[in-house]
Formats: sequence, structure tokens, C-alpha cells
Amino acid sequence: MLVDRKQMPELPEVETTRVGIEPHIRDQRITAVHIREHQLRWPISPDLGQNITGKVVREVKRRAKYLLLDTRQGQIMMHLGMSGSLRILAQDTPAQTHDHVDFVFSNGKLLRYRDPRKFGSIFWLPEGKHRLLRHLGPEPLLDEFTPRYLFVRSRGRQVAIKTLIMNAQIVVGVGNIYANEALFMAGIKPTFPAGKLSLHRCTRLVNSIRVVLRSAIKAGGTSLRDFIREDGSPGYFRQALQVYGREGEDCYRCEKPLKTLRMGGRATVYCSRCQR
Repeated sequence: MLVDRKQMPELPEVETTRVGIEPHIRDQRITAVHIREHQLRWPISPDLGQNITGKVVREVKRRAKYLLLDTRQGQIMMHLGMSGSLRILAQDTPAQTHDHVDFVFSNGKLLRYRDPRKFGSIFWLPEGKHRLLRHLGPEPLLDEFTPRYLFVRSRGRQVAIKTLIMNAQIVVGVGNIYANEALFMAGIKPTFPAGKLSLHRCTRLVNSIRVVLRSAIKAGGTSLRDFIREDGSPGYFRQALQVYGREGEDCYRCEKPLKTLRMGGRATVYCSRCQR
């Protein structure tokens, strides 16, 4: 089975995490921060604890695959990287290997950041947007992402449509797994030139992206090897995947064996009969 070795949590996994942790930390004061490892993808500032201790988390938001813990004075911005996860635990829960950061709250609970591959990030944003957020495209589940928008942004582009919808400057949060699934649902071959996609097919694709992502969020996210939900149980959407991870197996629609290729170093699985 051709599965990416370094597949990071995608939008549904991050949204599932957001929904899972928010009830436990909303309107709670950060009383302490314990940092065991500063060297993530970007080093954690040695002033992080000093900057956020005493702050009250008012809301937990998501932008693309970034989690944003909102306080009145700024935001704590986190990215789960390739293998990161967040857990709500009791304050006296012993730390294990790869448990890099603990956020201790006034209600006696602990938000623990774990990242075996250390490819995530944690920033304190006292004001304004971080440079990583400035040029992001629209959220795929919000009204700004329309068929007309995708049609206009794809004009004159020679890149494959799969490459285009995975470009965060076009639309955020459509990672490899769900790009495969949405293109299959829409009946569009992943290598089809983006600039030649009709408005009608853009409509099918936008609708398919929304359906696939909403289904994944409802199911709790895909159960990748490094992702488990905030309560410790695996996501279950993996069982419902139509093409990703099924190369060589029969298509559920036409029973023809699914094909695979590499695009941008990523596994791309499709049906040559159902997708044109």
C-alpha cells in the first residue's frame, strides 16, 4: 500500500482537535507553562511562558491548519506539524517522551503538546497577523470559496488541478488525502490542467471538497498513524476513504483497479474510468 510516510494532520484533524479542547480551556487562565523542548520547526521563544502566563483563553479558533488560542492581549498560534497532537489531561499526569510543552490552567487541567518529529510550531502573537497567515487563501467551508472564485483563480494556469487545490494561497486546508477524495467524488482526474476546468466542473469540485471535509470533521478526522483524537481514540474517517490508500484495489463505482502516481512527492490515487 502506497501511503505517505510523512503525512501531516489535515484540516479535519485540526478542526476536530479545536472542537475537542475548547470546552476545557475556554475562559480559563493560564497559570504556568512548562517547556521541555524548545527546538521545534521554529524555536519556541524563551519568553513564551512569561508572555502568556496569566492570560485568559477566550476562544479557540482555527485558520487553515493553525490553531489560535485567543486572549484579549494576543494569540497563541500552534501548528501540529507532521505528528503533533494536543491532549487535555489532569495537571499531575507525568510527561512522556515527546511531550514537549504543557499549558497549565486555572481549572486544574493541562493542555499538553506532543510532537515526536518536532516539526510543529508554537508562537505568541501579541498583535497583528503572523507572516505565515498573511497570504492564505479562503477557508474551504466558508462562503468566500465559491465555484466562481475557483474558476477565476484557475484561469491561465497550466498546473494540475490537484496541485492547485493543495496550494494554500488558493484555498487552505485541502491536504493530500482529501484532495484525492474530492477529485474522485467530482469525477476529475488529478492531472487535469487547472486552467481548462469549466465553471460547471469547478462547481462540482467545490461542492465535493466541502462534502468530503464536512464528512471527515463529523467522523473525527482520518486515522493516520500519528493522529489520534483529543480523547485518545483514533479518527474513523479512514474507513470511508474511496481512493486514498487503495491503489491497485477495485474502484467502488466501476470495479476497475485504481491507479497511482506521485505528484509533488505525494501519493495520488485515482480511477482512470471515473475521473476524466
